[in-house]
Amino acid sequence: MSDALDWNATTIAEFRANEGRVGGNFAGAPMVLVHHRGRKSGRDYVTPTMYLPHDTAPDVIYVFATKAGAPTNPDWYRNLTAAGDGSVERGTETYTVTVRELAGAERDRVYAEQARRYPGFAEYARQTVGVRTIPVLELRRM
Repeated sequence: MSDALDWNATTIAEFRANEGRVGGNFAGAPMVLVHHRGRKSGRDYVTPTMYLPHDTAPDVIYVFATKAGAPTNPDWYRNLTAAGDGSVERGTETYTVTVRELAGAERDRVYAEQARRYPGFAEYARQTVGVRTIPVLELRRM
């Protein structure tokens, strides 16, 4: 198993065992498990990621396709945008979501807030300057 898959499996197990909370580098951070179907394979996948809650709409969260500052977008991002929907585990609840990619000033505002709260996101953006703009997805409960 690759390091990334091993980390995902460990994080998913910890998330589920602790009602949506994990420790380590992500202790106290808002985490969600994103369920998505492979756009080519048709396989079901689960990916842990941090999220930013919407300021006033409790049924909306934002996720960030950082891939830790890598030069390419993560597969989960491509899968979700291709499908237009998916589901999330948030705390002890699982629900279906619609997917909308943010653009322009809206995207920049949401990403800047995440980077303000979690400076590692500013570093990911710095690493991708001139290569790609990190996508921000709005996940809205259906």
